[in-house]
Amino acid sequence: MATGERYQKGFPVSWDQLHRDAKALAWRLMELGPWKKVVAITRGGLVPAAIIARELDVRLIDTVCVAGYDHQQQGTARVLKAAEGNGDGAGVLVIDDLVDTGATARVVRELLPKAHLATVYAKPAGRPLVDTFVTEVSQDTWIFFPWDTELQFVQPLAKSNGNG
Repeated sequence: MATGERYQKGFPVSWDQLHRDAKALAWRLMELGPWKKVVAITRGGLVPAAIIARELDVRLIDTVCVAGYDHQQQGTARVLKAAEGNGDGAGVLVIDDLVDTGATARVVRELLPKAHLATVYAKPAGRPLVDTFVTEVSQDTWIFFPWDTELQFVQPLAKSNGNG
């Protein structure tokens, strides 16, 4: 399904907002530790994981690389690289930017069933699969992360809906 058919709303996230939201997630996670390791789900989880690892003073950071979808459509999630030396995931904090349908989260749960999975943003379909998140957005919202966007002029809503 193409992005335009599935997503009715856009939610642009600035670098500043992402930093504030990731730090808010760190506040929630601080009392749940201590954490042995942070595992970032690439690519979207890299930036939030760096912020959270800094705030929680966790120096051991790894990645799990999962390919699931691009900016146009969602596919089947598959592991490109697993995080190493985690056993069942006990004491491991897994970070991603977003849980959407939960396809990526399901794959990571299979790899690390006892890990704590946290995302900055969550949509209703994927929300039950994460342990902690900060902000919920509707399922029909496409989040525009700062690493995927460029500054450019945008028509006012009134003009873009054919009203002007």
